[in-house]
Amino acid sequence: MNKAFFLAPMAELSHRALRELIFSFGGVDEYFTEMINAPSLLSGGPLERYYIDAEPCPEKIVFQLVGADAEKLASAASILDKLACKGIDINMGCSAPAITKYGAGVKWMFHPEKARRMAGLVRKSTNKRLSVKMRLGPEEKFEYLLPFCKGLIEEGVELITLHPRTAKEKFKGRARWNYVADLKKELSVPVAGNGDVSSLEELVSRADGPWDAVMVGRLAVKCPWIFAAARQSMGSQSVTDVPSAVNVINSVNLEETAFRYLELLEKYQPVEFHKSRAHRFFQYYCGNMFWGNYLMNLLGREKEIPTMRKILKEYFNEHPDEREHKI
Repeated sequence: MNKAFFLAPMAELSHRALRELIFSFGGVDEYFTEMINAPSLLSGGPLERYYIDAEPCPEKIVFQLVGADAEKLASAASILDKLACKGIDINMGCSAPAITKYGAGVKWMFHPEKARRMAGLVRKSTNKRLSVKMRLGPEEKFEYLLPFCKGLIEEGVELITLHPRTAKEKFKGRARWNYVADLKKELSVPVAGNGDVSSLEELVSRADGPWDAVMVGRLAVKCPWIFAAARQSMGSQSVTDVPSAVNVINSVNLEETAFRYLELLEKYQPVEFHKSRAHRFFQYYCGNMFWGNYLMNLLGREKEIPTMRKILKEYFNEHPDEREHKI
């Protein structure tokens, strides 16, 4: 079966510049945005428009909302409902202290009835497809996870994405995909899995699983061509792409791709975001290079995109054999 591929919601990464870069290769069925803070969206801050930019493919965009207040999440959803998009996702999986200390992210999973009521309020605020991205919960107990999910579905949630780690595990240990398979058996809505997809081979293998979709995060930053490469390896097209949308690729020019990302960052993100978004991208992308840690440290010292370009140019001039990356 041809499974859907999702780009994961990642802070400072799942913005338009990265989406444009990945879109140029093809193979993605849905792009989840970086977290949109509900109170910030409601306050109408000057930078919020960058978080709700749905290009280059609004029909594939899923806006992810984060917040600790049910009413504010519902009000924010009503704003997003007016925009062109595939759906709206509620973040119940982020375990970062900056998020959980306010009761947002995975903290919703500690309070099933409260989470269910919130999902119901959001459902009434939008006609878009409503989904939730979550973890296993406070502990590794399927007898807790299953009724939690069923409660959300009864309130109108139409898609569940599971990152199969507990709240306290963050990214430690291994993602236990058997829980994704178990949820798929029991739930009446599509189920996607996320976590520890770290290579092309693993993505192709996960695409053969019993779930409905595979969500990829950090690997898609390191290798923006990974979805297209997987489709090519599988001999199949994206669920939503026309055949020509997945480019045939045998190799990638790492220098040109890095320059292209910086160009897109300048074009689609405000100056205030350039440093953080560039550093976060190269934290993963430099993993393609033999001297990647060295290059990443050099880039991490810089604040301006022009100097980052200079460092990249010098690196590839010194290591021309690293320009071409075989798929």
